[in-house]
Amino acid sequence: MSTLHEKNETVQADIIGLTHDGEGVGRTSAGYTLFIPNTLPGEQVEAKILKSKKQYGYAKVTEFKNVSEQRVEPPCPIYKECGGCQLQHFDYEGQLVWKRQHVIDSLTRIGKLQVAGEQQVSAEGDATSTEHQVIVHPTVGMENPWRYRNKAAVPIGRGESSEELVGGFYAKGSHRIVDMKDCMIQKERNDEVIHQVKEIARELRVLPYDEETGTGILRHVVTRIGVVTGEVMVVLITNTTRIARQPEWIEMIRKRIPNVKSIVHNVNDKVTNAIFGETTKVIWGSEVIYDELDGIRFAISARSFYQVNPEQTISLYRKAVEYAGLTGKEQVIDAYCGIGTISLFLARNAGHVYGVEIVPEAIEDAKRNAKLNGLENTTFEAGPAEIVIPRWKKKGMKADVIVVDPPRKGCDPELLDTILAIRPERVVYVSCNPSTLARDLRLLEDGGYRTVEVTPVDMFPHTGHVEVVTWLERV
Repeated sequence: MSTLHEKNETVQADIIGLTHDGEGVGRTSAGYTLFIPNTLPGEQVEAKILKSKKQYGYAKVTEFKNVSEQRVEPPCPIYKECGGCQLQHFDYEGQLVWKRQHVIDSLTRIGKLQVAGEQQVSAEGDATSTEHQVIVHPTVGMENPWRYRNKAAVPIGRGESSEELVGGFYAKGSHRIVDMKDCMIQKERNDEVIHQVKEIARELRVLPYDEETGTGILRHVVTRIGVVTGEVMVVLITNTTRIARQPEWIEMIRKRIPNVKSIVHNVNDKVTNAIFGETTKVIWGSEVIYDELDGIRFAISARSFYQVNPEQTISLYRKAVEYAGLTGKEQVIDAYCGIGTISLFLARNAGHVYGVEIVPEAIEDAKRNAKLNGLENTTFEAGPAEIVIPRWKKKGMKADVIVVDPPRKGCDPELLDTILAIRPERVVYVSCNPSTLARDLRLLEDGGYRTVEVTPVDMFPHTGHVEVVTWLERV
């Protein structure tokens, strides 16, 4: 039984693991658990307790007594303040191993699945024994895990003076904005565009948004970069329905940002943590910019969901296609198709792909993207998957494979029931949350499926996030 420690008490703790957010899990000699940021397994620290609860507490390091061999010096000058990354102090190979273990822990603890031991996976990653055990492959990492993000969403706020405009990322555990000039995980072009937009706002004396009072004008700046095409989109998100001095905004952005193709205004006048509001209007240029993934061209609008790491997205989607086991004849359902990214990867190898998505605008983008690439073996429909898919079945569609890529909360329970009713030969589950993935795998296993293989993909290096693609087959 652990002994409770008090707030402001200084204790020694052994770091025994990491949370899913990358915080160190410390254990004192009295058995008390502390969550301590910027620590790694195997380290021993002296820490000051910031908050104390009955079963656990939160603390910060005051001194390192023993330092892990996997600790590295973060290259980012604002890493200790900024809340954008959590793991820059962890060497990259260590991050990849930890992310795989995080997936394994979720599968075994939440999903109650048996995972093959390391000795049961060959050097090539092939299974040597699959009987009743899930193969979890090594995390697919990046050769250069920096400068990968093609999209930036930067909050704008007030600095020390009431009219000083700053823009960057929130400090850890707060909504205080750390002004940012250079971000190590953003494409350099994003940094350049954000810098120019901030300078224009300062020159035009645009009032930054004040979260506490709900006053001010400019709330966020969002930039999208077409990595292959070089095209740029700038989205100005304001607290007002009109942009003051809009012609000057447009003129200055066009003059200072080469290859800008789209300038968009979004209105968010609500008291909310959400970035976008409901009203979006193109104020200059095209509604979309274009980019390519693995030879497939995509039109991307301001609100489109489009993965932020193009290199790893290709690895992820290729693995999803591999797990689908396509021969060119299958009918495939993509149950959270978005703008059709996975759907079009699948369509190059399938007989026909049916995409369903609850957001009508995304479905229109998906249809446009299919037409853009000449992929006529696709059908897209807006609506809840658990309603649309049974309707397709009544019309005679037989799904050989169902692919799901849900948000962090996982699949809707009704969709899981629909999958079990349709009974495709294979299910491919792409997830950004190992915990909800494991929960849903348990339900699918109980309904007559077997989890065969899992591959973690490091879509977000130096953060606590990991993407996972899973292959299930019908028993």
